[in-house]
Amino acid sequence: MDVTQLPSVLAPLHFLVGTWVGEGRGEYPTVDDFRYAEETTFAYPDKPVLAYSQRTWLIPDGRAAHAELGYVRPLEEGVELLLVQPSGVAEVSVGTVAGTRLELATVAVARTPTAKSVTEVRRVYERSGDTLWYQLDMAAVDQPLGFHCEAELRRA
Repeated sequence: MDVTQLPSVLAPLHFLVGTWVGEGRGEYPTVDDFRYAEETTFAYPDKPVLAYSQRTWLIPDGRAAHAELGYVRPLEEGVELLLVQPSGVAEVSVGTVAGTRLELATVAVARTPTAKSVTEVRRVYERSGDTLWYQLDMAAVDQPLGFHCEAELRRA
């Protein structure tokens, strides 16, 4: 999308807009290391937000692994991320945008009674050319905040 089509309030987030595909790797003390394929989209829904969707599949067997839906909302200073996962977790994060780097940290995590105990998440997205890289750190199931996954995505 051409940045001139975005409302000015979304201009700092223009580097995210599009559909991104690629592969990543993950680990956590409570699971085996894994590799995954991913498709992530940041879209402008004709409101002053970016709609966010992400889904992943395990490599090599292609089984669905994870999904998220939400919105990135610009603030006067920074951004908010609101998202939900089919696993029963909902996150509210706040963060900053500097150039083509977005950093977010949770301020609230809500869970259904059957969801895994996630207590904190930190996310970093950084774009370089047609590559969008991200890293997600997580505190969950009695583990401290630590690396969970990262991926390198290319514009679809």
